Amino acid sequence: MKTEIIAVGTELLLGQISNGNARFLSEKLAELGIDVYWHSTVGDNTVRLAGVLKAALDRADLLILCGGLGPTMDDLTKETAAEVLGLPLEVNREWEYRLEQFFSGLGRRMPENNRKQALLPRGAQIILNEYGTAPGVWLEYGRQLLILLPGPPRELEPMFVCKVMPRLQKLAGGKIIVSRVLKVAGLGESALEEAIADLKAAQSNPTIAPLAQYSEVHLRLTAKAGSREEAENLLDGLEDKLRNRLGESVFGRDGERLEEQVGKMLMERKLTLAVAESCTGGLLAQLLTSVPGSSAYFLQGLVTYSNRSKTALLGIDPARLCKYGAVSPEIAGAMAENGRKLAGSDLCLAVTGIAGPTGGTEEKPPGLVYIASATAHDLDCRRFNFPGTRQSIQERAAATALNLLRLKLLRQEQ
Repeated sequence: MKTEIIAVGTELLLGQISNGNARFLSEKLAELGIDVYWHSTVGDNTVRLAGVLKAALDRADLLILCGGLGPTMDDLTKETAAEVLGLPLEVNREWEYRLEQFFSGLGRRMPENNRKQALLPRGAQIILNEYGTAPGVWLEYGRQLLILLPGPPRELEPMFVCKVMPRLQKLAGGKIIVSRVLKVAGLGESALEEAIADLKAAQSNPTIAPLAQYSEVHLRLTAKAGSREEAENLLDGLEDKLRNRLGESVFGRDGERLEEQVGKMLMERKLTLAVAESCTGGLLAQLLTSVPGSSAYFLQGLVTYSNRSKTALLGIDPARLCKYGAVSPEIAGAMAENGRKLAGSDLCLAVTGIAGPTGGTEEKPPGLVYIASATAHDLDCRRFNFPGTRQSIQERAAATALNLLRLKLLRQEQ
């Protein structure tokens, strides 16, 4: 069943609101095993909406339109659909009565323009809306199905889940689509693609789709099967292959975050952590402390942004700062070692760099970052050159520091 979702509303094209309905509907249709092939967005214009509808009717079996069912002049979805299909609009007395009772309960007379919400294309059935005045429309047109839903998510979402999904499930033939996401750190999108190219090419069900983030790459695994259990089994087999191939680069699944995994590892090992930051401006500490229960392992974070604060708070020798510069492996290492001693922690992570876009030189360009980790027994410092904006450089630096700590903790077990 090829499906097209058509979102109607000029406010969507102006960027005044985001198209969350398309995301929600696509997610729910996937649960039913119904393939969404197209998303269309069109303004409140009869001619353009008619054009989009005609194109959708030429290529899709199921059309879901959201928005444009209200009582105002620019709510044109139902009227345009009826015109394109060549169907007259007829009053649904049941819904007209319901509207009259609704306004009567408010102690008000129903405005005449609300009566248009009781009009349905001939042959259509009402989809009950218990949260607003615009009913949904279920219209079987030959071998195609059109579903019209109101735009407000507080109405659309419960209507779709409670009224539409059970009916669509019967039409979908019992197939469902299940997805999960594997999260990878320390490998770029190109390197990851190369590492799994043969697995990706060999897969038709389940499938693999890389989704690049700033500092991570997510692999969306999707299986289609007759039951959730069967789909999960297919995904388990593919996930095992990917984990064997990618090893320690895989840090989590679905909603798991890198900072949560690091916190879990610190907790399990009964280790404590401090951080000393310069260019990330406290972002690393913020990520770590966003995890509930982080007080069990996170002791303190120092943002030593200036050279003076590196001397005053971390005790770094001014002569050393002058000799090597704040952005150097020597200062990153000193930040980590001194930060650990000051906090009395088992480990300390330190970050210093040039987030840009100004402040760099030919020798030390924007994006240059040093990340150091220190324990009582060893010191490790790495150099990175991150591309992007100031914000993305800071985000990449903080995430890379977390991943380096994760790998360090993993390897201590081996």
